[in-house]
Amino acid sequence: MRVLAIDPGLTRCGIGVIESNNMSMIGVGVLKSSTEDSIELRLMDIDAQIREWITLHNPDVIAIERVFSQQNLRTVMGTAQVAGVALLAAAQANIKVVMHTPSEVKAAVTGSGRAKKEQGAQMVQRSLKGETSPKPVDAT
Repeated sequence: MRVLAIDPGLTRCGIGVIESNNMSMIGVGVLKSSTEDSIELRLMDIDAQIREWITLHNPDVIAIERVFSQQNLRTVMGTAQVAGVALLAAAQANIKVVMHTPSEVKAAVTGSGRAKKEQGAQMVQRSLKGETSPKPVDAT
């Protein structure tokens, strides 16, 4: 099964593709949008990049990190908007979506829902037998 995973963010949106049958990393990266552009242009840019990954990697499922409450309303709004763009792209491509909270992802990867991003990156490297951790850490 090929999984496209998305960690939504307006400035930096982590994205990666794994093949779960043999636990191998197919691709990893960070989608970016310019802080100088208007919100609608930034969302359109992220949408185009997500669609490129869908077309390039033909995933069976898309895993999206569920937006959780943060103290910074501006950050959580941008994250939620990008999650919505990812959900729409998945629906339009007729691809199943699963959503997980950050603590669920950390617990599944490291054994602790309170793990730091760096710990998650190390475990992703080990699990997928990579030579190095995905960079930047947003990509994990």
